[in-house]
Amino acid sequence: MNPKVDFYFNKAGKWQEEIRRLRTMVLDCGLTEELKWGCPCYTFEKTNIVLIHVFKEYCALLFFKGALLDDAKAILVQQTKNVQVARQMRFTSVREIVQMKSIIKAYIFEAIEVEKSGLKPKLKKTTEYSIPEEFQMKLDKTPALKTAFKALTPGRQRGYILYFSAPKQSKTRLSRVEKSMKQIFNGKGLNDD
Repeated sequence: MNPKVDFYFNKAGKWQEEIRRLRTMVLDCGLTEELKWGCPCYTFEKTNIVLIHVFKEYCALLFFKGALLDDAKAILVQQTKNVQVARQMRFTSVREIVQMKSIIKAYIFEAIEVEKSGLKPKLKKTTEYSIPEEFQMKLDKTPALKTAFKALTPGRQRGYILYFSAPKQSKTRLSRVEKSMKQIFNGKGLNDD
């Protein structure tokens, strides 16, 4: 147990008993406990294997390469359609975690084996994402914006495309594009300072 992570398990919250149980199970699998993104993260030879996190309706183990796991029990969940590789195993009670102990550990050991094998996920390329019409029109009308956007890293480009695509209404998509243009011109990603 890493003392830097203890606060996460000791704070008052809805899922505290559940995540304490998950912590014990994960540590029993021989992983190293670290704090990443404000959550307990468990690594094997410095590579991320699984993360414990909580949500309003459930707590979860997030398998970083979950899409590469066999998932024989069909219990892994893709958080959103845009999540490419990570998968969650969700829980809503201590009883559920206790009953699934052997399954949880089997998935963790499989995730470690996937990492040991060097297996890499096939990621969707940025060019495979469709650019929303409102953004495409701005790119077509403003060559400097097109140049600035192409100069961004693929991850930053994806971030903008997903952000611009999310709203259902055209005016909201357009508003997001217009508000983000300065960031793009400055070579920054959506959440860069």
